[in-house]
Amino acid sequence: MSPITIAAVKEQAGEIPVHAAIHAQLQSRATRKTKGGKPYLELVFADATGHFSLKIWSDSPIYDAAEKLAEHAILRLEAEWTQNQYGVNPNHLAWSPIDDTATADFLAGDPETREKQDRDFAEIRRLCDSIGDPRFHGLCAQFLSQLGDRFRRTAAAKRNHHARRGGLVEHVAQMMRCADVLCPVYPELNRDLILAGVLFHDCGKLWENSYPENGFSQVHSIHGEMLGHIPLGIELVNKLWNDLLDTADSDDWKSLKPTTEMTRLHLLHLIGSHHGQHEFGSPVLPRTPEAFALHYIDNLDAKLEMLRDAYSHSNEIAPGIYDRVFPLPTNLVKPLATFVPPPPAVEEEPAAGEEEAAGPD
Repeated sequence: MSPITIAAVKEQAGEIPVHAAIHAQLQSRATRKTKGGKPYLELVFADATGHFSLKIWSDSPIYDAAEKLAEHAILRLEAEWTQNQYGVNPNHLAWSPIDDTATADFLAGDPETREKQDRDFAEIRRLCDSIGDPRFHGLCAQFLSQLGDRFRRTAAAKRNHHARRGGLVEHVAQMMRCADVLCPVYPELNRDLILAGVLFHDCGKLWENSYPENGFSQVHSIHGEMLGHIPLGIELVNKLWNDLLDTADSDDWKSLKPTTEMTRLHLLHLIGSHHGQHEFGSPVLPRTPEAFALHYIDNLDAKLEMLRDAYSHSNEIAPGIYDRVFPLPTNLVKPLATFVPPPPAVEEEPAAGEEEAAGPD
């Protein structure tokens, strides 16, 4: 049986079991306790397309084997897969190690995801190259040159949306497309600033949600744990900015308007305010048109990604109604189909001799 991806399992599995095998890497393992005090294991597995968690109860025949799994082990998992509002469930689960050839194929990622992320990274480069302000242009180029590889293997989140290796590239590319088409609609938006802000708004996640070069298990960083991505992003931009100030190109910046210091400050404000509210982690609230726009573009792309994921694997509990998927607040309803106009009516040609038979008017 050829393995399929985690995304495919989530799409295919429902109340009716789907017999399938997947290749996945152990991302984390934690020992928990039930309300009754019995221990169980919570295992999180990941591949290039996503992740899921499994609970292994203490009375399960595979509990001891699960405790002994090597850290970041890459395995073939075969089961009868079902799915409910709480996630994916395997019945009759069995696992085994995979050989070197299969491991190499697994670490390369599935071709469809890899191709999409290549396109998205090229789109990010294109839009960054279109920035006219030499300060933002130079900052974006320096970031992509120095940290592009790490950027390309970072997730946009630990869960909920774009929570996969390379997910941050997908998220940033879609946000940049959105910002680019909004600027002509709202001419008060500074296009150079908002494009740079989109690129850098989550750049601190390179230390909060990054992946190793050869693996699909997110790396836990002491900096990410203790500071979080917003302070880290501000620190990174300041570092890159100061490095640019030490180059010969920066001599020409002294005569530019707005001033270089004000330009830097507005970019930092976008990073600091993009969560939109203090209770969601922003140290400061949005105070400029670009800050408000960035916050809503970020939120829109995250929510629509959650919807796509939910529609792909949620159970249909009634015609057109889908079970709620966390963190969305309600059951989903099937979207309205796109209107397709009916084909134009075709006038029938009169039969041969019919006009003559009708006679003169």
